[in-house]
Amino acid sequence: MAKLVYDETGRLLFTKEMRKENYTILIPMMARIHFEIMKNVFVHYGYNCVLLNTEGPEIAQVGLKYVHNDTCYPALLVIGQLIQALQSGKYDTNKTALMITQTGGGCRASNYIHLLRKALVKAGFENVPVISLNISGLEKNSGFSITIPMIRRIAAGLIYGDMIMALDNQTKPYEVNKGDSQALVDKWVAKLTETMAHGHGFKKKELAENLDGIAEDFSKIEVNRVPKVKVGIVGEIYVKYSALGNNDLEQFLYEQGCEVNLPGILGFALFKVDNRMEDYKLYGGSKAKYIIVKRLFNYLIGLEELIIASQKKFGFRPNGTYEHTKQLVKGMVGYGSKMGEGWLLTGEMLELIETGFENIVCTQPFGCLPNHINGKGMIRPIKMLDERANIVAIDYDPGAPKVNQENRIKLMLAVAKEQLEKKGD
Repeated sequence: MAKLVYDETGRLLFTKEMRKENYTILIPMMARIHFEIMKNVFVHYGYNCVLLNTEGPEIAQVGLKYVHNDTCYPALLVIGQLIQALQSGKYDTNKTALMITQTGGGCRASNYIHLLRKALVKAGFENVPVISLNISGLEKNSGFSITIPMIRRIAAGLIYGDMIMALDNQTKPYEVNKGDSQALVDKWVAKLTETMAHGHGFKKKELAENLDGIAEDFSKIEVNRVPKVKVGIVGEIYVKYSALGNNDLEQFLYEQGCEVNLPGILGFALFKVDNRMEDYKLYGGSKAKYIIVKRLFNYLIGLEELIIASQKKFGFRPNGTYEHTKQLVKGMVGYGSKMGEGWLLTGEMLELIETGFENIVCTQPFGCLPNHINGKGMIRPIKMLDERANIVAIDYDPGAPKVNQENRIKLMLAVAKEQLEKKGD
């Protein structure tokens, strides 16, 4: 066991010695395709990472035991999943660390890491260090560092994840041979992992080639495109993507015979980078920092263009651009509304309706006030703007029965099916 080292604030550090001893680093799950690729990037750089796939209501109960019950639902689940893993006996807790993201914004997600450390002490795991995954310099550890090449690989992983997720959702509901789409998901996750492990796949030209390869492969799946109810999913980022957080909402909608549109993580990344530029415009600040952030923004916009080009090239339907989504909310929500998902949540609903996904599930976690304002709070103005909007806001919290959530979604789908039948008449 490595020597435990603390900084001047009393924070337990993840040290170089811990890395040399090959500590197991546990990562909570969110978006399964994206996080699998991201985890493999860390493995490539020599970190012994395990992505947690555990599910079930008991995880929320573990979270409730060690975190205050007024804390937002995603925090309960993330912390519950990590502590449950430590309690499972599968890992040597004297050689295990945890990793959690830290955005640095006004959302309480930036403070999950502090809640987690308090929970670890309460649960008797005060010897387990927590690594902050951030690019804002919030916390540093000698045994873990984010480098520019690593960031480029992670960014590429998010792009590939968005592409594979989008094409899977556009193909799976119509595939003639069940399982064809999932087989391609597995194939490309493995292939891209190997490609990036050999130092390829994250440069712009290579990205374009791989995105074309993914789209071409999915375009070859035999499909029967019969009319289906089209449903978009929006909401707080964790419950929007996490099967644990939304009770496997994507699978439920698929089983109800729907085509799902889940906007990609790249849009959220662009939103977060753009917010830094909006801060400069609204409040001033360092011009040099603005220029650096602007370069990063333009780089991500270039990646967005690659996804759109590949999807169009092989007959798939791309979502709108970030800039178009931003324009849609003009006059409805101010760009200064940027806590949590902010105005982007409203924009994604408007963009989904515009592209034929007027049936929308707005996932609302307990305790997320910005999400309720920009999500549930904007349903009426959106319906006034476009009467096609058929939106249901679903609350996710430890006390919300799954059957109640699904019944409310089924009511929304009943309206959607009526509208679909009218279109067919």
